[in-house]
Amino acid sequence: MAKIVVIGGTGLIGSKVVAKLTEHGHEAVAASPNTGVNSLTGEGLAEVLTGASTVVDVSNSPSFAPDDVLEFFTTSTRNLLEAEAEAGVTHHVALTIVGTTRPQNIPYFAAKVAQEKLIRESGIAYSLVHATQFFEFVGSIADISTDGDIVRLPGALIQPIAAEDVATAVARAAAGTPLGDVEIAGPEAFGMDEFARRGLTFRGDPRTVIRDDDAPYYGAKIEERTLIPVDGAQIFETTLEEWLPLNPPRK
Repeated sequence: MAKIVVIGGTGLIGSKVVAKLTEHGHEAVAASPNTGVNSLTGEGLAEVLTGASTVVDVSNSPSFAPDDVLEFFTTSTRNLLEAEAEAGVTHHVALTIVGTTRPQNIPYFAAKVAQEKLIRESGIAYSLVHATQFFEFVGSIADISTDGDIVRLPGALIQPIAAEDVATAVARAAAGTPLGDVEIAGPEAFGMDEFARRGLTFRGDPRTVIRDDDAPYYGAKIEERTLIPVDGAQIFETTLEEWLPLNPPRK
């Protein structure tokens, strides 16, 4: 079966992708700084890509500061694409975000737009898997929006998805032929404030969530439908109600 290198393969999504590909008989290689492969510096790329037909990039910037995240995604993606061209890789799969093709002012999204542009113009066949926000980040979204005991979040719609389902979509893309752009999402859409409220309430968190449509999301105001998928997206079945009991907050 094919050799598939997973950049960011020891992280939340990457480790699941490696496991799913391995289970289906592929030679899946987890590549990350922990394994001596650093896409930002280029360290170890030539060696790990030898004999690979597909590269999956699920790496993420360690800093969300606007300049840092832009530098991470552009530099690491350039390094990857150059190394892939040298190695004869024929399929580049990248995990990205629903909303990058719509007007918004979120610095993280701008960095992903720049990454996507490099991939589209690389000459290597690609699959860009655009995912909605993960259930796993319900706590961190509340945390960055907290002032005292109050969480202020907009009512903009969100259609979150379980990381396990994201990994399934990415693994399927990696094992198949290039898809171009595809969107994936969970089955339910609700306001971002409601998403946080449900998560915090289930976990017994005493903070109060207030809807404030002027409140920023990762530093920018968003429109009502920026973060939900378009018609034709792949919809996975795991609901927030099903996910919460199986995923208590980390201590």
